[in-house]
Formats: sequence, structure tokens, C-alpha cells
Amino acid sequence: MSSRLVWYVSYGSNMHAQRFACYLAGGTPVGATRRYPGCRDTGPPLDSRAWEVPGGIYFATESPVWLGGRAFYDPALPGVAAVRAYLVTTAQFADVVAQEMYRDPGADLDLTAVVAAGRHVLGPGRYETLLHLGEHDGHPALTFTAPWSAAEVEHTKPSADYLRMLATGLAETHGWTAERIADHLAGRTPFWSAAEVAALIGPPEP
Repeated sequence: MSSRLVWYVSYGSNMHAQRFACYLAGGTPVGATRRYPGCRDTGPPLDSRAWEVPGGIYFATESPVWLGGRAFYDPALPGVAAVRAYLVTTAQFADVVAQEMYRDPGADLDLTAVVAAGRHVLGPGRYETLLHLGEHDGHPALTFTAPWSAAEVEHTKPSADYLRMLATGLAETHGWTAERIADHLAGRTPFWSAAEVAALIGPPEP
């Protein structure tokens, strides 16, 4: 890879900049039960952008951090996914991947395969499948998700705290109203209605 920078495309709780800062600099995010060790390079992202990418998110497995279903990205789902892209170093991206798998950061990843093929499976873990989502300003856009598709796994209920974190990230990144956020999140899980999500994230904006 010629670029030493990549766009880390976040579609879950890391859309919330303060939470993502704990992955970079270390710390315990608000509402979480786990302290993150941080990256070797604790510097902030060089840039951050609101994007939409083809596909969608769904919730599956059980997070010991959030005590409910985790968000996963499936590029084969219909529609588009609202995401936040952070421009980080390749070492920071590798360390974020490690922390998502509850491993100690510090090992570099060879990203050549995912950039060339569009998909590269590092292992069987829930966030060990790397996806290449295109190039922006000369840097590859990468994310990680599960090796399975949305149709191949049982969907689980995300917790209220997790949905609040996603809602905050969507508002912060995309500037959406509470009503739009509630409709968006409820459309990605059968376990919450739009009214229930709206009640979690506060009264509708005037």
C-alpha cells in the first residue's frame, strides 16, 4: 500500500467522536463497561467526514460492553448506511481492530490484500473481516465487520445505552433530527419501534 493513511469507516458507536477518542488515546467511554488501552499513536484523526455507503447495518451477538446486540455492516443489504469516516494512520487502524477484538494493540496489519480484493478475512471473529469501500482523496476507506451476512445469523436486541450512543453519533455526524434518527435505527432492528427509540433519545426537536 502506498498510502500510510486510511479512512476508518465507522457505522456503530464509534461514530460518536468522544467514544472513538478512547480507542485512540485510551479510556472508558460514557455508558461502557470496558476501558480501552488506546493506540500506539494517541493523536486525533486528521479528518472526519459524514458519508453514506451502500448496504446497511443490523444487530447480532451479545456485547459484554453494551449488554445487547452489536452493530454489524453488510454491504449486500438494500439501501445505504449512514457512517462516519475518520482519517487515521494504518497503525491506528490496526490498533482499533485489535481493541474491537479485545486484544492488546501493537501489531501492524498488512492491508494489501483487502485493498486489492475488497474483502479480507483475518480470522473467524466478529470484527475480523476487513472491507475496502473505495478510495477518497488518495486514501483507501476501510471498515471491519463479521464474516457472516445479515441473513446467516440470529438478530439480537441492542441495549438502550447502545442505541443512545448510536443516536448521539448520528446526530453529531449527520446533523439528523431525533425523529429521523429514531426512524433510521428502528428500521434496522425488529426489537425497537421508532416511538421507543425516540423516547430513549429525548423529545423531538422543535
